[in-house]
Amino acid sequence: MRNHYTNTVSTVFLLLFVFISSGSSRSFIRQYPDDLTTNFQQENGGGPVPIQGEAHNLRKHDQEISSRDYKDGVSASNTVKGLRDRPPSSYSLKMESFNTLLKSTKEDRYVSRPFSAAGYNWTLVVYPKGNKNDNGAGFLSLYAAIDNSTLSPHQEVYVDLRFYVFNRVEKKYFTIQDTDGWRFSYFKTMWGFSQVLPVSTFKDSNNGYLYDGDHCEFGVDVTVPTTFKESELFTVTDKFYNAKYTWTIQKFSTLVGDSYYSDVFSIGGRNWNIRVFPSGRGEGEGNALSMFLSLNENNKFRPYELIYVRAKLRVLNQRYSSNNVEELIDRWFNGRGYGDAHGWGYEQFIPLSDLKSSSKGFLVNDVLKVQVEFEAISLTKYFPS
Repeated sequence: MRNHYTNTVSTVFLLLFVFISSGSSRSFIRQYPDDLTTNFQQENGGGPVPIQGEAHNLRKHDQEISSRDYKDGVSASNTVKGLRDRPPSSYSLKMESFNTLLKSTKEDRYVSRPFSAAGYNWTLVVYPKGNKNDNGAGFLSLYAAIDNSTLSPHQEVYVDLRFYVFNRVEKKYFTIQDTDGWRFSYFKTMWGFSQVLPVSTFKDSNNGYLYDGDHCEFGVDVTVPTTFKESELFTVTDKFYNAKYTWTIQKFSTLVGDSYYSDVFSIGGRNWNIRVFPSGRGEGEGNALSMFLSLNENNKFRPYELIYVRAKLRVLNQRYSSNNVEELIDRWFNGRGYGDAHGWGYEQFIPLSDLKSSSKGFLVNDVLKVQVEFEAISLTKYFPS
């Protein structure tokens, strides 16, 4: 009987234990994550956690955003720093409690409200003690972040960024920018500088960045450069089928006009004339032959177009070729009607006394020969034409 009673009691207690254990087990499994979170907080000093589902809950790809990857970090040679009077054009962030952020042990950055620039929405991100995930610990870090909700997965936006830190002592803005620009995408939404200024330098009020206790000002210029729609191509030709043109002037002594033009000749894709003043002009009037190289008036020109020319003008010696009189032209020409530089030359090219001397060999049988030899002529193509 006792054995039967004992077995019955044991069976009842066993069933009761299984029932209790089953309920406790379900409770333990349901509460385990909360207990783990609580233990983790206690081990790490405690603190609030974001409420699941709230707007400020960080998305996974937003939790650690930095500037360039370590392996291809911002090159010092591409970084330009300076001081300027003009304030930022895209956004300004003034802070009157900066020391509070410096003392925070939980919050490592400040994110501005969204602002619009260059057709996109942005935020200015400030790490008061530096972005440690971007090798910025101990430095002030500044970034610009794009709202990727307006970007397609494969879209890229090339941006020029200039960051500002106001300096009260200089009464100017310290600026930092990268000459290469930045490439934003759906998956790379934040770019900037992890080491703008050492925190020790920024905190020292004598340096002017932190003033009136803990006031400071930051800013950013966001520019999305567009691809050019107009261009030009400048080239210089120094090889010609025939670089020389010689003008033979008959009955030179009978010329009574002020000036005379040669026939039109074409070299380097342009039409030219040689112009002579038999009795001289300007400083050469009455004492020297004046000679010029001129662009022919029938050339088609744009108002802004210029032609570079290097050429040699000559009065040929018909007896002794080694005694030619030669002068260099190395000038920019413009079209007629668009300035006075459509002709270049010399008012005192050769004294009339030498020119007319029968022993010199320049004027033979009342024939004078003058020449131009081109060494270089430029050509500019404009797109669209």
